Amino acid sequence: MTHNHNNQGDRASRRAITISLCIVLFIMIAEVIGGIIANSLALLGDAGHMLVDGLALGLTLFALNIARRPATLTRTFGFRRVEIMVALINGSILGVVSIIIFYESYQRFLNPPEVRTPVMLAVAVIGLIGNVVSILLLRRIGKMNLNIKAAFWHVFGDTLSSLGVIAAGIVILTTGWSYADPLIAVIIGLIILWGAVQLVRESTEILLESVPRQITVEKVIEKLKEINTIEEVHDIHIWTITSGIYALSAHLVIKNLMVSQSATLVETVNSSLRKNFNISHTTLQLECESCPTGNICKINTHDDREENG
Repeated sequence: MTHNHNNQGDRASRRAITISLCIVLFIMIAEVIGGIIANSLALLGDAGHMLVDGLALGLTLFALNIARRPATLTRTFGFRRVEIMVALINGSILGVVSIIIFYESYQRFLNPPEVRTPVMLAVAVIGLIGNVVSILLLRRIGKMNLNIKAAFWHVFGDTLSSLGVIAAGIVILTTGWSYADPLIAVIIGLIILWGAVQLVRESTEILLESVPRQITVEKVIEKLKEINTIEEVHDIHIWTITSGIYALSAHLVIKNLMVSQSATLVETVNSSLRKNFNISHTTLQLECESCPTGNICKINTHDDREENG
């Protein structure tokens, strides 16, 4: 039953992303044409954002399909890390697009052109409607992996961009202040850059096999030591295979047990890890002698994430 449920969830995810991709591409074409006719950088900047989001959604769809491939003798975890690689690519492209928008905005601050606001507003409203539909589609997806989460925030950023373009059009139409167009473009660029930083940071942490942000090694050790048979935990490593799939390896110093009791202990440990930390993949080594170097061998217990914010 779980397998069928996962297949249904995958199909729903792929369907929602495919529909969203079609909407994004349609809006992008409309904004490019409208931006050229209206001479609006904010509209063209939003079209650039839509282009990146279309690429992101396409790569997300590609990653979802590739990740379904089974594991092999040479790729024992399958192709699940493709999702993370795609997320890193998405984030990097977003950063480049934001820099281009900042440069073009600077040029328009120096020489503000005349903007045809009626066309600008009409296209922006069409874009807003399409983005809202995409948001509703992506929100329906239950547990989102990093790429689906990225797709959702891409489209959410597009929605904010469309609202910004509409606001700029209204300001220009009512006051004639043409600087509103490049100003909104800068805000759109900042939104894109913020999303880029988040995607790159999260995907890089996964590729570096950092401990997931919602899990702390100390709490895991504390929870394991609550099991009476376990006296000490060392050589512990916790990392993310792909979004929502966490793995752990550790050495457990235990009281002297019969071999038949060890299997029960391992199942108890796995059950505790799944329940409390959503860790589903474990490699456990049982020992009867203490580690001479302490509770966490060769690991600096200072959390470097506090330094990096």
